[in-house]
Amino acid sequence: MKQEGSIALFQYWNRLRDGRPAPRRTEIEPADIKSLLADTFILEKDARGEPVFRLAGTRLCATYGRELKGYSFPLLWSRRDQRMVSRLAYSAFHDKSVVVVTYIGISQSGRENPFEMVLLPLEGGLGSPRSLGAITPEHKPYWLGADPIVEGRVDTLRVVDPESEPAFLANRSSFSTPPIAPADSQMLRDGLDRPDPGRRIRHLVVFDGGRER
Repeated sequence: MKQEGSIALFQYWNRLRDGRPAPRRTEIEPADIKSLLADTFILEKDARGEPVFRLAGTRLCATYGRELKGYSFPLLWSRRDQRMVSRLAYSAFHDKSVVVVTYIGISQSGRENPFEMVLLPLEGGLGSPRSLGAITPEHKPYWLGADPIVEGRVDTLRVVDPESEPAFLANRSSFSTPPIAPADSQMLRDGLDRPDPGRRIRHLVVFDGGRER
């Protein structure tokens, strides 16, 4: 898991289950994950045994340009991936598997954007299996939400061991954002070694030029 939304939902789910294969669906408190709800969904099985959306967040519905409640989960995906996605949902329902999928979302006009999805099992009893999930865009281009995603093409998938994943997430490397203004040492490395150190004006460094009037 790389996206903060996926990680936060997994950590919440992991705390709730407290060593069990999955938490009960009645233990999920929307107020506890209110910042994640817009990208969150719950799957259930319909009368044919197919995974469908029981609930879906507002931003997720906007991303796909439709109300997802009651909509078939596999139909979000390309024809080649639909059977595989159905098996992943079945595995979350019945084997209590945790699944992470990265995929490319194709919009109605042919634009592309990468997404990450996490699928987490819930204990709902044999007659009412459920799973909790989140879909998070890796980038947020200006058109997302206006040009609906009509197809997902799976890039990678991973079945996660929920016992080892928390330690892995805790040891993730952090990346600092470089400053807008370069340091003096950086300018020297970049071949800008000048006798005039320049004058800083806000985020700019100004050097006196050699041009004469």
